[in-house]
Amino acid sequence: MKQSKLTIAIFAALLMGILTGWLFPDFAVRLHVLAEIFLRMIKMIIAPLLFATLVVGIAGHGDIKSLGRLGIKTIAYFEVVTTIALFIGLGFANLFKPGEGMGNIASAHLGLNSIIESAATTHHNSFGELLLGLFPTSIFQSMSEGNLLQIVVFCIFFAMAVCAVGEKAKPVLDFLNSLASVMFKFTEYVMFFAPLGIYGAIAYTVGSNGVNILFNYGKIILSLYVALAAFVFFVLFAACKIVKISIRGLIKALQEPALLAFSTASSEAALPKAMKIMEDFGVPKSIVGFVMPTGYTFNLDGSTLYLAMAVIFSTQLVGHPLTFEQQLVIMFALMLTSKGIAGVPRVSLIVLAGTLTSFGIPILGVAILLGIDQILDMGRTTVNLIGNCVATVVIARWENNFDYNKMKEFIDTKNLKLAAVTNIEDYKEGTNGE
Repeated sequence: MKQSKLTIAIFAALLMGILTGWLFPDFAVRLHVLAEIFLRMIKMIIAPLLFATLVVGIAGHGDIKSLGRLGIKTIAYFEVVTTIALFIGLGFANLFKPGEGMGNIASAHLGLNSIIESAATTHHNSFGELLLGLFPTSIFQSMSEGNLLQIVVFCIFFAMAVCAVGEKAKPVLDFLNSLASVMFKFTEYVMFFAPLGIYGAIAYTVGSNGVNILFNYGKIILSLYVALAAFVFFVLFAACKIVKISIRGLIKALQEPALLAFSTASSEAALPKAMKIMEDFGVPKSIVGFVMPTGYTFNLDGSTLYLAMAVIFSTQLVGHPLTFEQQLVIMFALMLTSKGIAGVPRVSLIVLAGTLTSFGIPILGVAILLGIDQILDMGRTTVNLIGNCVATVVIARWENNFDYNKMKEFIDTKNLKLAAVTNIEDYKEGTNGE
């Protein structure tokens, strides 16, 4: 219910921001402070949220060796699929170029002219520089600067040490579990301010550039949804085809949790229902219980695809095109930083802000995307859910532990229910609804 109310509030703020910027442009341009405050609130939770979720995500399963064959297969599948998602996002961002033609917005938005010029002249990342920049001299300095790459590397080594120490490290892991819970709640509180931040961002943008800016927003939304559709129909469809699973039957089975994920823009809201459906679909409970929760740390396909597009959009926005080598460097960075995304609405903005900061790119793109992030989040969250459900099927089949008879029975039952509903509707029409 809270997520539904927040979604309604965000869409109301989006509409009010458009109207304010259109009808009262002079007043609207002064509302940028609301967007700036929200962006600062996002930046302040990057380091502790990423640190807690990554360490718990890696070390929380206990001894890494104990994960065995299932864990290796799961992580391998996640890495392959999310890497493909990143390159699809990169390809569509270069194809559609959603950030080009928005130079006037970039030069005026939130007064970031000098930062943009500075970034355009100082951002010269090579692969060697990236490797050197991965390793922090001080984790506290990395956290204060919001350098996600260095935080991720520290988290990986820290988690490995926690696993190696074993029982003696349990108090540390318990503390980080508590910290992760606190940060999720903290993030939830910050997201309560999302309607105000979105109202200020969209009002300022429309007030400064006119209502025609909505065309540019439409281009961004179209680019992402086309890329997400391509990922589902080519990558997830191919994965299901390989393991001889009907993607149509799976999506039909996931209608209810997918609709919940789309409407709330929260993967966690739909997770329990989706896990139950996958068990009924023929995936063993042990595999569902391992793959699905792990997937919400390591396999958010829609979010990683979006991050690739959003980073390229942000560089196009400030007139700072990247070479192919630089784009590959950023893709490699996103393979690491995207693993810190939690199943909470708008956390992708946090990772995007941190990634841009790590590469010296202005977070102007975050400010622009903030106004329509709810619409973008709905699509990528739904793909996250479907992607993790497909992962459970693939891993179960890989383990030769998928029940095809149970799947057939589930699909047949689902079809019978749909047929029964259709027959009732036909009967009502034939009797004038009596």
